[in-house]
Amino acid sequence: MGRFDPPHLGHSYMIERADTHCDELVVFVNSSVERDAIPGGLRARWLADLHPEVRVEELRHSLATDFDDEALWQRWMDLFRSNWPHDDGPHVVFSSDPYVDELALRFEATAIVVDPDRSAVPISATMIRTDPGAHLHLVAPEVRAWIEQNWL
Repeated sequence: MGRFDPPHLGHSYMIERADTHCDELVVFVNSSVERDAIPGGLRARWLADLHPEVRVEELRHSLATDFDDEALWQRWMDLFRSNWPHDDGPHVVFSSDPYVDELALRFEATAIVVDPDRSAVPISATMIRTDPGAHLHLVAPEVRAWIEQNWL
């Protein structure tokens, strides 16, 4: 679960690591018109093309992020559960961000944090949005082409 805005090689690293732990991996791409730098459908398509072995789902919403708001947490969980492809699960939740612990707890799942210090792939989507030209080597060719055409 994540914004993947834009997707980068660190995201691919996390997806590949997660896929080794699962029989089926579902990647939720959070898409919010108010916040997105790149359209959610495009980000989901890039990830699906880069990782054809996993299921990628775009989740369109207008939810804010406030980890102290219980009512908002419930709305997030309702969104995730209503889009989950099975009656049960997920059983494991992967992220590089600390919110994964609470999210996994609410799913009654196991939390696995992948490269939280971003030492395996030293990049974040925020770094790319802040200075896209400096980080082109850490995005896939399709993403790089879009950045060059739209942000540089």
